[in-house]
Amino acid sequence: MKRFVLSTLTLLATLLTVLQAQTFPFQDTTLGVDERVEDLLSRLTLDEKLSMMEHRNPAIPSLGLPAYSWWNEALHGVGRNGLATVWPMPIALAASFDEEMVRRVFALTAYEARIKHFEALDTGSAMLTEPTDYTGLTFFTPNINIFRDPRWGRGMETYGEDPFLTARMGLACVNGLQHNYPEADNAHLSAAACLKHLAVHSGPEGLRHEFDAQVSPRDLWTTYLPAFEYIIKHSDVQQVMCGYNRLNGEPCCTNEHLLVDILRNKWHYDGLLVTDCWALNDCWERDTVIPRHKTHASAALTAADAFGSEVDLECGSGLDALRTAVDSGYISEEKVNEHVRRILRTRLRVMEEPYHKVPHILEECSTVKMAAETLVLLKNNKDLLPLMDGTKIYLTGPNATDTLMPLGNYNGTPAHTVSIREGLSTRFTLVDNPKKADVVIYAGGLNPQLEGEELPVDMPGFYKGDRTRIELPDEQCREIRQLQRKHRPVVLLLCSGSAIALDKQTLKCDAIIQCWYGGQDMGIALAAAMGGLFDNFGRLPVTFYKSTAQLPPFEDYNMTERTYRYMTEEPLYPFGYGLDYARYRLENVRYEGGKVLGTVKMVELPAKKPLGYSSTVVEVYLKGKDGCLEPRKQLVGFKRVPVAEGASQPFEIDIDPYWLRIFDEATQKMVPIPAGSPTVLQVGFSSADKDLNEIIIR
Repeated sequence: MKRFVLSTLTLLATLLTVLQAQTFPFQDTTLGVDERVEDLLSRLTLDEKLSMMEHRNPAIPSLGLPAYSWWNEALHGVGRNGLATVWPMPIALAASFDEEMVRRVFALTAYEARIKHFEALDTGSAMLTEPTDYTGLTFFTPNINIFRDPRWGRGMETYGEDPFLTARMGLACVNGLQHNYPEADNAHLSAAACLKHLAVHSGPEGLRHEFDAQVSPRDLWTTYLPAFEYIIKHSDVQQVMCGYNRLNGEPCCTNEHLLVDILRNKWHYDGLLVTDCWALNDCWERDTVIPRHKTHASAALTAADAFGSEVDLECGSGLDALRTAVDSGYISEEKVNEHVRRILRTRLRVMEEPYHKVPHILEECSTVKMAAETLVLLKNNKDLLPLMDGTKIYLTGPNATDTLMPLGNYNGTPAHTVSIREGLSTRFTLVDNPKKADVVIYAGGLNPQLEGEELPVDMPGFYKGDRTRIELPDEQCREIRQLQRKHRPVVLLLCSGSAIALDKQTLKCDAIIQCWYGGQDMGIALAAAMGGLFDNFGRLPVTFYKSTAQLPPFEDYNMTERTYRYMTEEPLYPFGYGLDYARYRLENVRYEGGKVLGTVKMVELPAKKPLGYSSTVVEVYLKGKDGCLEPRKQLVGFKRVPVAEGASQPFEIDIDPYWLRIFDEATQKMVPIPAGSPTVLQVGFSSADKDLNEIIIR
């Protein structure tokens, strides 16, 4: 042990000496990134290059290179690295329909990450000599898979079921993480984002290491790939991660059609391609516990297919297999250099001097305001809400006092967490008996110990992190019925990362709010919103189905009857739905010069009390007349519009031609809508036809 400590200290001293000396051109930040990369690449031995192609890069003392781990998480704040701000889960962020606020969330996340990273380096920590996961500035986020089925446990990590909403929110995340400071330019990065999981990855969790997603070209190009393509073409996103599953027979991380034909050749992506963690093992490992693909005879042959093609970096422990593949002649040093160039280009760009000052514009983004925008008001009978301060409340339900539930998964450790009970107690009088209450509140739903990534759960309604039925648990339905007999108004708070089906009796609750997993200040935000301090409710980023019976089989990736874009039956609550306290009307809506323009007018206010900050969401959908387009309806624009009390506010929404396309069966490509196809834009407050105004554009 003493010898190990001495060798570590010697290595650390060598590193610090070389780092301070700055003797190599690649350490000169005044030079261009490509020039620095070539200088460093020329100084690396083959073994050193190979060591960089596994996510835990060892230190190279002779060049002053500290150790580095590429694996870090920032799903909704810096994760798994001690104290950090915990924002609402991505599914909740999507419900805000507020791109700018989401960008600020991830800009602040990048600031926090840089402070933690460089402070640790400044103290001369073990990070310099040993690669330490969850300490770097390369993050495996955002998750831009399509939440095609509410049973998928990881859906809470995504931005919902719609490709356009997912693309816009994912782009906001990428831009916030990577370019968060005012003087940012393409040469500098505050952090590196990663689009995951390419592609067609959305359960089942219990089968993900062997699952083969069979997908038609139409569904691939109209549903599963657009968010990836759009973000790649509209940003300099640094990383893309290939998924665990197979796509049409071939594991995603060795899939030539996906990684070569589409990612590199069609989209011209020249950034880093990283595997999901230990995904390559699924190709060759024979496991009696975890079913796997078993598509390759050995680890070396798997490495040959992955690194011999387009994979640059393995999150995993396959370095020996990679060396064997190189020694066997499966992978040339020229190909190795191609991979390492991409690795070094990103690593050098994120390791510039730290930026510690938070711009004023980001200070306006608070965990409370963000969480308030994610709440979705589903029902408000007779304007029960907002409540007057001091209202007597009887609060019950499994999520009333839970301080872990608001944090979701892939989270950091917040300095504080405010439960629903703690939050409501700051504005209202909590009583111990429903007979003493003016209003009864039931905090129900699910929790992240039941739904999530590959969880060790096997119980009625839940399996391996997924759900087998989407209905509210029976016990909670019984408890709600008992409360309804107390002859007091009942407010249902639904906490979950996914859509929940409600029975007829539960739907008789006087008010219902979808709360998601709202982060560290969820309780405060909920109290503020229920008290009318905020009237900036969110909208549903997923369809709420009436029952499990409305869903196609979970393992079927065909989009028929899935999501609002293809569903022909009436849902419980449609995509994009959500109420406000105030009532709004759209006026003078028109389409001019590639924009939808109009005015939002506040036409009615709650009678019982004045409101605080108010905003609403305007949504734009593309729809073909008489079923001439598929999908039958598609979100193509939205904007959160602040409106002063009793006032009107003009708005304009750009409509990107990228989203005005259809899949052509003859060419197997996305093409502009053919001339002569009767097409309209629908503008309004949800995806339901009754909530939309139509503008004929051709």
